[in-house]
Amino acid sequence: MKLGKTLLACIAAFAAFAANAQVTQAELIPRATFFGNPTKVQGLISPDGKWISWIAPRDGVLNIWVAPAGDPSKAKALTEEKVRPIRQHFWARNSKQILFINDRGGDENFLLYGVSPEGGTVKGYTPFQKTRVIPIGSSRKRTDEILIGLNNRDARYHDVHLLNTVTGELKLVYQNDQYSGFEADQDLRLRLALKEKAGGAQDVFRFDDGKTEPFTVVPAEDSITTNTLTLSADGKTLYWTDSRGRDKAALVAQDMASGATRVLAESARGDVAEVMLNPVTLQPEAFAVNYLRKDWTPVADAVRADVDALNAQVKGQWNVVSRDDADAKWVVYVDEVTKPISYSLYDRRTRKLSTLFVTRPDLEGKALAPMYGVEIKTRDGLTLVAFLTLPVGASTRNDGRPERPLPMVLNVHGGPWAQDKFGYHSEAQWMANRGYAVLQVNYRGSTGFGKGFIEAANREFGGKMHNDLIDAVKWAVDNKITTADKVAIYGGSYGGYATLVGMTFTPTTFACGVDIVGPSSLVTLIESFPDYWKPFLEGTWYRRVGNPAKPEDREFLLTRSPITKIGEIKRPLLIAQGANDPRVTQKESDQIVKVMVEKKIPVTYVLYADEGHGFARPENRISFYGITEAFLSRCLGGRFEPLGEFKGANISVPQGADIVPGLAQAVAKK
Repeated sequence: MKLGKTLLACIAAFAAFAANAQVTQAELIPRATFFGNPTKVQGLISPDGKWISWIAPRDGVLNIWVAPAGDPSKAKALTEEKVRPIRQHFWARNSKQILFINDRGGDENFLLYGVSPEGGTVKGYTPFQKTRVIPIGSSRKRTDEILIGLNNRDARYHDVHLLNTVTGELKLVYQNDQYSGFEADQDLRLRLALKEKAGGAQDVFRFDDGKTEPFTVVPAEDSITTNTLTLSADGKTLYWTDSRGRDKAALVAQDMASGATRVLAESARGDVAEVMLNPVTLQPEAFAVNYLRKDWTPVADAVRADVDALNAQVKGQWNVVSRDDADAKWVVYVDEVTKPISYSLYDRRTRKLSTLFVTRPDLEGKALAPMYGVEIKTRDGLTLVAFLTLPVGASTRNDGRPERPLPMVLNVHGGPWAQDKFGYHSEAQWMANRGYAVLQVNYRGSTGFGKGFIEAANREFGGKMHNDLIDAVKWAVDNKITTADKVAIYGGSYGGYATLVGMTFTPTTFACGVDIVGPSSLVTLIESFPDYWKPFLEGTWYRRVGNPAKPEDREFLLTRSPITKIGEIKRPLLIAQGANDPRVTQKESDQIVKVMVEKKIPVTYVLYADEGHGFARPENRISFYGITEAFLSRCLGGRFEPLGEFKGANISVPQGADIVPGLAQAVAKK
C-alpha cells in the first residue's frame, strides 16, 4: 500500500514538472504528420524499365500503385486492401506481376499475392491457413517462376516450392525436414542448405543431383555475423559477408568447385553491412559500412563514377533500392536527416538524380532536428556508437551539446541483434519536436560492429547489456545533455524488455518508462516463440541468452526477468501491446500488469486488438504516440498535442487510463 500511495503522489506532482521544464520552442508538428500514412513510399522500377511502382494510401489504407516510368502522372492503384496495409512489394523478373505479402492483424503469417501492372484481379498464390511464406530464389532465365518456402505441412520447416507467377501453379520441389535456409542458382535449382547444430554452429551442405554433401561450417561465434548473399549468375561463385577468421565481417567470394575463398572488401570500423549487386551478373559492385555514418565504397570500376555522382548530389545518405536489367535507371532512397525521406530516379547515362517523390511532403519546410553521432566508453572499455538528436536550436554551436541540459529519452532499439543508424528517425524527430534530447545507443550485442561486440553480450540480458545503457545515461549527464532526474527509457521488443529492466533492476535511474511489446519473463518469452523460429534458436537465443528447457538456464533466465522484481518499481510505467504478436505474446504484458495491479503499483496498459509486434495501422500508431507524448509530458515536462479522439483505432486500456491526461476521456468517446 505504501508504495502505491507514493507512486500516485508522484503522478499527481508531474504537472508541476511541466511548468518548470525548459524546452526549445518550435512549431509543434502534429503527430499525424510523423506517424500517419506516408504520401508515397517504397519506390521500385520494373526489371524491363517500363514501370515505376510504389505504396501509397487508397481510401486511407496503404496499397500498391504503378505508373509508366516515363509518365508518373498516369498513376493508378492496383490493389484495394481495406484493412491491413501493404508494407512490402517487389517485381517478378518477367515484369508482368507485382508481388506482395500481407498478414492478418499482425500475426506474421505472411501470404503471397500478385497483380499485373496493367491492372486486374489480385491473385492469391498461397491460400493456406497458419502459413508463412519466405522467398528462396528468382531468376533472369526463368522469369515466370520463383522458388518460395511454405511451412503449411510442418510449422517448423519451409518446404521448397516452384511457383509460376503467371498461372499460379505451385509445385513441391523439396520436402524439408531439417534445414533453416537455402541458396538457389539462376536455373532455380537448390545448391546449398543450412542446418543448425546443437551449440549454435551451422553446417552448410551442397546439393548435387539430388544428393547432399558437406560444403563448409559456420562456427557458433560467427552465426550472426556470417551470411550468404547470393550465388553469381553463372553459379560458380558464392558471395558471403563473412567473419570467420576475423572480427569484422568482410565481403568474401568462394569458388563453388574448389571451396577457395578470397576477400573482396573489408573495413576495420565495422562489418560489411550492405552490398550493391549487379542485377545481371549478381556480382558485388559496392559495399557499405554503418558506423557514425554510412559510407559506400566501390569494388567494381563499373559503378565508381556512379557512387561519386550520388555522393556529390545527395547531402546525406543514400541507398540504391532498385535497378532495371539494362542497368540504365536506378531508384535511390535519399536520407538527408533533417528532411523527410525521398525517392529519386538516377539516370546512369547523364549521372543525374531527379526526385520521384517525397514520402512525407507535409514535413517539407518544417524545422527538423539534427542528429549527432557519438562514441561512448563503457565501464569495461567497450566503445558504443550512439546517436543524439537535439531539439531545433538547442545546440547553437551545432556541436551536439545543448546550451542547457534538456529532459532526455533513452530510446532503446529492438532485436537485440539489430542496429541503430544515422539518419532520419521518425520517433527521434517527434520526441525532439516535443522538447526532448533523444539518445539511441548501440549497446553490446548490436550488429554491425564485429562478432566480438556481439559475443560480449552473450548471457548478458539484464546484465552488461543494461550496464551499457546506464553508462550512456551517465555520459549524457556528465556532458550536460540532461540531468539525472529527467531521463525516461523507451523502446520496443528488446527495447521494451530494457525498459522493464530499467524500471525493476535500476528503479531510481529513470523518471519513467515506456514498454512496447517487451517481454517480462525470458522463460515464457523463449518458450512461446513461433515454431518456425525453432530451426535457428540454437545459434541465437539458446546460446546467447539461455535455454529454459535446461534447469540451470531456466533459473538463470528468471534472475534476468523483470517479472521477478516487480516490487522494485518506483516510477511510472506505460505498457503497449499488440494482441496478435507472435514473437512477444500478449501474455508477456498481461502477466506483468496483473502482478503490478495485485501489488497496487500504478501502471497504464494499452492494448491493440488488430496488431502484432508493432503497430501497422496509422490510426493505432497515432493513438499510441498521442498517449505516449502525454505520458512523457507528465514525467519529463515536454510539450504534447492533446489526445483528442481515437477515430478508427482498435484500442482498449485495461488498466490505468486515468493516469495519462485525456486518455480516459478519449477512450470513453470511442
